[in-house]
Amino acid sequence: MMRSRKMRMGLSDRIFYICPTAAAVAALIMVLYPMYFIVIASFSNSTMVNQGMVTLIPRGINFYGYRKILERSDLWLGYRNTLFYTVVGTMLNLAVTLPAAYVLAQKKFKARRVVMTIFVITMYFGGGMVPTYMLVKSLHLTNSILTMIIMGAVSVYNVIIARTFFESSIPTELQEAAELDGCSHFRYFTSIVLPLSKAVISVITLYYAVGHWNDFFTALLYLNKDEYQPLQTILRNILISNQAMAGTTGAGEGSCAQQFADQIKFAVIIVSTVPVLCIYPFIQKYFEKGVMIGAVKG
Repeated sequence: MMRSRKMRMGLSDRIFYICPTAAAVAALIMVLYPMYFIVIASFSNSTMVNQGMVTLIPRGINFYGYRKILERSDLWLGYRNTLFYTVVGTMLNLAVTLPAAYVLAQKKFKARRVVMTIFVITMYFGGGMVPTYMLVKSLHLTNSILTMIIMGAVSVYNVIIARTFFESSIPTELQEAAELDGCSHFRYFTSIVLPLSKAVISVITLYYAVGHWNDFFTALLYLNKDEYQPLQTILRNILISNQAMAGTTGAGEGSCAQQFADQIKFAVIIVSTVPVLCIYPFIQKYFEKGVMIGAVKG
């Protein structure tokens, strides 16, 4: 049957199947090759990398960059801090975003348009860096781990995504039936809405987690203690120190130091992105479903 189907396919049908497949393969290569190149460049000879001699196969294999990074004790401290900030901060984000989105999705809430307008205004206008710093300092949150968790506790963009999902994907009949059975809003939200919202929860969880994982600017502004520094700040300090060392050495030593600095640069990219890349496949199906639902029905 499959053979007869293929025999009936005309030239236009074959072109229809071949062109999208070729475009998908080309897009896959364009996305994967830069990642692959960074991996092989992180343990290849940097001189060969800069001369374009490393394309598909690593050359001059040397793990100096990884050894230089992993032998630092502050790196593991940064990993611990970032994991703590990411997990606790993301939990706080969800605890604030999901109830807020649920309330704003309720048509019976008469002030929801006013509240949503106020929320949207904050997306375009902010207090500025100096007033925000003065506020954080007046609250005695500088040099505190709470700063990395509380700052950015809610994203209006994620609230809009969750609110749109609640409005378009959860039937109002469910809430009406629950109210007839005497179910409170809290019980309905925790027992019915949340189990039906795995897709959108996975989407905003990934958004918040990646934001916490990559956040280093907050630490630069509000943290001075080394024991509180996140991973990204420590990796940034490693890059700056090695680049400065490469620039202050002599002519012969400078090229060697620059080679090691380039290796460290690529190794830093791998060390900082691998944990996120390992988590993504487990929530990919929910992530894709949640994004498409918000795009189609929003």
